[in-house]
Amino acid sequence: MTTPDVPLRFELTIEVPGPPEQVWDALATANGISSWMMPTDGTEGLGGTLVFHMGEGEGESSPAEITAWERPTRVAYIEPEWATLMGQDKDAAVTPLATEFLVEATSGGTCIVRVVTSAFGTGADWEQEFFDEMGKGWAPFFQHLRLYLTHFPGQTVTPFHVVAEKKGGAEVVLSAMREALSEVEGEVDQLSDANRLLLRLGGSVPGYAALYAHDRGDGVTGANVSGYLFSDSAPAHVDRARAQWQAWLDALTVPAG
Repeated sequence: MTTPDVPLRFELTIEVPGPPEQVWDALATANGISSWMMPTDGTEGLGGTLVFHMGEGEGESSPAEITAWERPTRVAYIEPEWATLMGQDKDAAVTPLATEFLVEATSGGTCIVRVVTSAFGTGADWEQEFFDEMGKGWAPFFQHLRLYLTHFPGQTVTPFHVVAEKKGGAEVVLSAMREALSEVEGEVDQLSDANRLLLRLGGSVPGYAALYAHDRGDGVTGANVSGYLFSDSAPAHVDRARAQWQAWLDALTVPAG
C-alpha cells in the first residue's frame, strides 16, 4: 500500500459579526453548525463526536471526533472516513481529515474566523478533487454563517432541504429561480456566487433559505433549496415549509436554451 505523504490543505478566513463566545458556539456545537452549514448532531466537548449529514443516502454522512475544545478561541475535529464521500473505500490510504477553527476578536465588535483543513494522501486525482470542491463549497457556507450571526445568533434551528431536476445549465436554472422569487415572502440578502443566492424569510416563522443550482451533466441541473428556520414553532411548521418549497421548485419553468 502506498504511504500517504502528499500534503493536502485548504484555508479560508472571514470576518463575522458578534462576540467570540457567540461565534465559537456557531462553529463548535451541533445546533450552531446546523444553522449555517448542514444538519449535524453529536455530543459536545473534548473527545465528543459530530456527525455531518450531507444527504440521506448511504455514504452521505461523515462522523468526526472533537480533538480541541477551547471556548471561545479554538475548536478542532478529525474525520477518519472522508474518503467514502468520494466513493472510495473507508480504508483508503489517506490520513484523517483534520479541521481547525480559530476565532479572534477585533476592536469593532466582530471576529475573524479562520478555518484550516488538511490531510495527507497519495497524490491520487480524487484527493485533490475533494479539496478543490471543498474550497468551492466553504465560501458560500461562510456567507450563511455571516447571515446567521447577523440575524439569528444563538437561536435553535430547524433545517430542511428540497431539490428538483431541471433541464438546462446551472446559471439559467438559478436565473429562473431568482425570477420566481416574486412569489415568495422574503428579501434577497446577498449573492454568494454565480450559482447561489440567499433569501431572508419573513412571516411568522423567520429564517433564511439558500438557493443554488448544481450542474449534474447531460444538460440536467439540480435546483436546490436549503432552509434554516428559527422559531419555537418551526418544528411544527417545517413539514409545511418543505412541501411548499418542493411545490415551488417542481413548478419552476426554465426557459429553453
